[in-house]
Amino acid sequence: MKIRQRPTKRARIEIIPMIDVIFFLLVFFMVSSLAMTRLNGISVALPKTSTSPSAVKQKVVLTVKKDGSLFVNQSSATLDTLGALLTYEMSENPQEVVVVNADVGALYGLVVQAMDRAKRVGVRKFALATEAEGNQVRK
Repeated sequence: MKIRQRPTKRARIEIIPMIDVIFFLLVFFMVSSLAMTRLNGISVALPKTSTSPSAVKQKVVLTVKKDGSLFVNQSSATLDTLGALLTYEMSENPQEVVVVNADVGALYGLVVQAMDRAKRVGVRKFALATEAEGNQVRK
């Protein structure tokens, strides 16, 4: 009696599940990188414009709220301490653009005073943050 041997199956690498895993990892890293975006400014009601400029890279944000409070990035400031905070934030790159994030109801005089204090410590470039009329924030 002769025992028949089964033909050996060759191992195969299934490519479709591997593609699924690669796409899953790609989506995971894309979504997680969006969550890692650093927002420096305090939330304020920005003035609306129909012609918003293109986005400016924001590392230093000067925020003026409606109640008159000032912030440099997330740190609270006064007109007296504003210069020291801006000097510290711009120590790495003195040519950095300072984004002025002023609330719609903020006093114009306070915004000008804050920008004047910033100029005294060497800030030369400012960008005014606005909100597009379609509720899309542009800075």
